[in-house]
Parts: sequence; C-alpha cells; structure tokens
Amino acid sequence: MTDTPQDSRKEQVAEGLIATAFDSIGATFDTTFVADYQHLKSDLVRLYGLAKNAQWNGSTDVDWTIEVDRDKPFMPHEDSALYGTEHWNRLSEEGRHRLNNEFMAWTLSQFLHGEQGALLATAQLVDSVPNIDAKLYASTQVMDEARHVEVFDRYLHDKLEIVYPINPELKLLLEQILSNSNWDMKYLGMQILVEGLALAAFHVMSNNVQEPLIADITRLTLQDEARHVAFGVLSLKGYYDDMTESEINERAEFIYEASRLMRDRFLGREVFEKMGMDVEACLEIEFHDERSRQFRQYLFSKIVPNVKKLGLLTPSLRKGFADLGVLDYEHLPSSEEELFAPGGGLAEGSPEEQSAFVN
Repeated sequence: MTDTPQDSRKEQVAEGLIATAFDSIGATFDTTFVADYQHLKSDLVRLYGLAKNAQWNGSTDVDWTIEVDRDKPFMPHEDSALYGTEHWNRLSEEGRHRLNNEFMAWTLSQFLHGEQGALLATAQLVDSVPNIDAKLYASTQVMDEARHVEVFDRYLHDKLEIVYPINPELKLLLEQILSNSNWDMKYLGMQILVEGLALAAFHVMSNNVQEPLIADITRLTLQDEARHVAFGVLSLKGYYDDMTESEINERAEFIYEASRLMRDRFLGREVFEKMGMDVEACLEIEFHDERSRQFRQYLFSKIVPNVKKLGLLTPSLRKGFADLGVLDYEHLPSSEEELFAPGGGLAEGSPEEQSAFVN
C-alpha cells in the first residue's frame, strides 16, 4: 500500500521535521541570478557595511538571567485606554495586573509573528531583487529577522509563558505581501509599511516599558529596524519615476488598504475575549480613546514621509492618509534622510562610508 501525502506528513510531524501547525501561502515570483556583479547602488553598498558591523547575538548580548517579575506592570497602568473606566474599576488589583500582562504578551506575540513574516519576505527579496547590492543587504536582514524571531520567541515562551496567535489583520497583510509576484510590492509591504510601523512601535515601547529584559531586547531590535526601513527607501528610490499612472495608482491603493489593516490590528480584541470582558464595549473605548488614537497615528510617522519620498503620495492616497489622520507626517524627514544625517550611521566621513567589502 502506497503512503499518502497525509501519511508522510504525519510521520514528519512525529519525527519533529516539520511544525505541527503551519500555514502554506502560495507564492510565485521570479528568481533573478544576476549576470554581472556591478555595484549599481553605492548607498546600499554602504548600508551593507553598516549592517555587517552592527550584528548582535541574541544568546550572548541579551542577559537572559534577568528574572521577569510578572507582578509588576510592564507598561504604566495609566497608559491603558480602559484606565479609570467602569471596565477598569470592575477589575481587582490582580485582574489589572493580569490585563497588563496579557496586553504585553499579545503585543509581543504580534511582533513575533510580524518578525517571522519579515524573515520570509526578506528571503524572497534575496531571490527576486534584480541587483547584487540589494541581494547582499537583504541577506543581512534575513539574519536580523531570524535573531528577532529568536529573542521574542524565547521571551514569550520562557519568561511570560503566554503566546497569542497572529491576529487576522496582520495575517491578511502578510499573506498579501508574501504571495505578491512583484518584488517592489514586497518592498512596499514589508520594508516601507510593516517595518516602518514596527520602527515607530518599538520607539514607543522603548520609551515606556518598565521591565528591564524586554527593554533591552527592544533597544537592540530597534537598531536593526531603522536600517530595514532605509533599505526599502534606498532600493525603491527612482524606481517609480517611469511607471504609468495606473501602475502608480495600483501601488497607492495597496498602501492605503494595508494602512487600514495596520491601524486596526492594535485594538487587542483577543485580550478582551480571553479576559472575559465586554469585548465590543472595550473595543469602542480603545478605538476612541485619545491616547490610543495618538499612538495609532504615530505608528505612521515613518511610513508617510517614506511613501512621499518614493513619489507614491497620489491625490487619492493623500486623501486616504488625511482620513486616517496621519497626513501631517508627510513633512517629516524620510528614513534615507535620517540615515545620512549626522549620527545616522552613513553621515559623510563615517567609517561605514568605506566600501562594504573591506571587512
């Protein structure tokens, strides 16, 4: 009797060769093997050198001996949208600590799933981008993302012992990015949008989190994320100059729909469900709370100026960003401009200006 594919998979699961639960996302894109090794993107050559010098080890550069006190709040209670409301007042002191812990676990779980998505998307970029400089830099980001998956996975499983599944909005966005056949759309979705949002979110967390171990992990991760967003801007700069209006509009529409998904992924429905709270009432408060609204808007502070820098801030997208309340960020410097500003890593005269291949 011939084994079926299902039988074979059961054997592989039993032997620990594949995960017991996974999603298979269909993807079709061209693998480009470059015919020559001419370095066409000098800025990416320099960024590659910076990335090589900035690698850190998730096992040895993080002090895993730090004990995480789950009886202390990870973030100030006052930062909760529910703070002071009837839903907050109904909770015992223990319940308030638990809500704080669950929200941290939920937030870090979404970071973990997003980092795995970035790992997969960047591996696709190594395959598909049509120049050697982008392939070389993308390979360093694959290592970065693997390290991020490692540390968030370890923190969630060993320290918090709580892991949430991926929320629907993030799952849909990652599926759209990973299944897209156009390499520039992978850049837009991952480097400009997902990584841009993550960069802003890590900034907020690093300024507010009160637990020292995750504060250190966030600080280290933040160093990498700034390079990742700049990688997208440097790679796509000038690429859209010769595109047709319909091609530009297609990308602008993708950016807007992805932005809506990202805005809605931070409401925390799964936490309220797990806590047995009035989900719809809590979501309503979360959505309209002024502090939460400002946080969700700030998440676009790296996205809007980069989209403008790439020439994709069309009239329709401008209106969409205005509806989301984030258009004012268009006046901020792009990630490329920050990278070459004094202290940005690639400022004139910095060591990273030298060829990436001297090391």
